[in-house]
Amino acid sequence: MEFITTHQIIEAVGWLAVLFKLATFSIHSTIWLRVLVILSSVCFIIYSALFQIWPLLAIEVILLSINAYRLYELIALRRLVTHMTDESEPDFSAAMAYGKKRVIPAGNVIFKKGDPVDSLYYLAEGRVEIEDQHVSVTAGKIFGEMAFFNKSAARSATVRCPEDTVVYELDEKRFTRLQYEDPEFAMAVMRLVTKRLVANAAQTHDG
Repeated sequence: MEFITTHQIIEAVGWLAVLFKLATFSIHSTIWLRVLVILSSVCFIIYSALFQIWPLLAIEVILLSINAYRLYELIALRRLVTHMTDESEPDFSAAMAYGKKRVIPAGNVIFKKGDPVDSLYYLAEGRVEIEDQHVSVTAGKIFGEMAFFNKSAARSATVRCPEDTVVYELDEKRFTRLQYEDPEFAMAVMRLVTKRLVANAAQTHDG
């Protein structure tokens, strides 16, 4: 009777790692792709440690750490999207960590209709009025974001401060960075933009 040797078991683990790696090329789901890469790294770590292949061990440990973290991010984002409802209040406060603080006295204009689009704003304190639309924006909200999603590249309305106001200004570079580093903020912005587009379309249809 022929017994399976330890050497053969270790080789089998190595081949299993190869199979997991090859399987990643046929997977479309990002989460399952990360899972397979992690399983492959685990098998390669066992294989390289037992055969004392230190360079392979080192790179697989690094890849395992990176992919485990990316998998955590993907799962966290999926949970965020799943639990985020239309009734939940969006949180834009992360903009304060990325934006440039501006204190604007009452009566001043932040931007005028027709101005070029260069920033969006998070309203930390006070209140602003969007002229022509007869809309007031209160603290905790953002404004000026719609122009980033509009090819016109010009402001569609004038925004004035009826009282002393504190805003945080984000240019396109800061805005893009914030969306990448804070998925919750990105989702909140997309929800807001979608709601406003739907509302504008409804007004146009009624008109």
